[in-house]
This record gives sequence, structure tokens and C-alpha cells, in this order.
Amino acid sequence: MADTDAQLARRVAETAGALLLTLQSSQLFSDKALGKTGDRIANDFILEALALARPLDGILSEERADTSKRLGQRRVWIIDPLDGTREFSEQRSDWAVHIGLAIDGVAAVGAVSLPGLGITLSTDQTFAASIVPQRLRMLISRTRPAREAVAVARALDAELVPMGSAGAKAMAVVRGEAEIYLHTGGQYQWDSCAPIAVARAAGLHTSRVDGSPLHYNEAETYLPDLLICRPELASRILELVAALPAN
Repeated sequence: MADTDAQLARRVAETAGALLLTLQSSQLFSDKALGKTGDRIANDFILEALALARPLDGILSEERADTSKRLGQRRVWIIDPLDGTREFSEQRSDWAVHIGLAIDGVAAVGAVSLPGLGITLSTDQTFAASIVPQRLRMLISRTRPAREAVAVARALDAELVPMGSAGAKAMAVVRGEAEIYLHTGGQYQWDSCAPIAVARAAGLHTSRVDGSPLHYNEAETYLPDLLICRPELASRILELVAALPAN
């Protein structure tokens, strides 16, 4: 039986993750060369796997030159072969592989593999509800915490939790390790398509930081901000962001 889109996304993400773990443990490359090689090897595998399994679909990848061909297609796979190249190179666990499928501009299907943790989350699984702690937890970049996120966390008296890749942070909310991921520091479609698809499947709130929907397969690949959080927190967070002074 042929894979469903979600099954395919999971299998491709997990296989790419296994390749990256093998490369990471080989001790054949310096830190910089390790990240560059990982990006290339994972990207080549993913592009070939998707082309074989879904030859009529479009593909947008961080590691391949973009063309306008995908804009006329309803189904477009949006991938980040190695999200968190720095963390991967540093032998950390907070990096990810993103395999997302946008249908009519919506992040509809996806899988996010966290190979360093031995975990893959996808849109076809069942997600258990987590208990909200007494003090909220907000994920921020471990190297470039956004001003807006820090300000909102202060207003909510939320604990700041630094973490690496966008996928790792988004999946931490899905897994109940935090309640909020607010990002305003600049991202691209491949940074968030798969994570947003999984977060939506888990019943979380997902939007831009102005509350508008996230649109994919747009000509402009830059998609600079997002909010993933528990649904009951969304309106308050959006109000706080809107009240922040402009830079």
C-alpha cells in the first residue's frame, strides 16, 4: 500500500535524520564542514525521495535554488533538510528535519524529526493534552532572543527557555515542554511549514504575531514571525504583542 502524505513525510524525515546522525558520529569533519555536508546530503536524499514518491508535486527547499514553477501548483513540499545547522555542528540535540506539505497555501501535512532525541512528530498521530504549569514557559532563541518575546514573557511572568532550531522549539510546545513559542527575529517558509502543520494537528494556536494566518507557497519565501501556543493563551499574547512600542 502506498504511503499517505503524512506517512511519507515521517519516513523521509526519519531516514534523513538517520543519515545525519551517522554523519554526525563519523568524526570525519570539522564543525563548519559537518554542517555544510549535512545540509547537502540530507537535501539530496529528501529531494530524490519526494521526486520518486510524488513526482507531480512542487518542492521548495532551503538548500535548492527556488523557481517560479511551484507557484502554479496546489501541492508543494516545503522542506528544511537540517534546521539548526549550528546545533548539529556543535553535537547538540536541538536540531531537526522538516518535511512539510502546503496545499493551497496551508501547512496541511508535515513531520518534524528530532534525531538527537530519537523522536519524530507528524500530523497523523494522536497528541495527548498536557497540563499547564503554574508558571508559563516561553521558548526563545538560544543565540538571538527576540526583543518582543522577552517583553511578552516579562508581562506574563513566563520562564524563558532558550533552545536551538525552530523545529525543536515548536515541537517542545507540541510535546508539552513549554506553552509558548513566539518568534519575531526573521524566518523563511521552510523554517515553519512542517512545524506549523504538526502544531495545528496537535490543536495548538498558530498564526503570525499580528494574528493573521501563515501562508505558504508564496513567491516571497521570507516569513519572519510566528506564534505557536496553547489556544487559551493566544488572545492575551497577541494583545501584548500589539501593545509593544515599535522599534
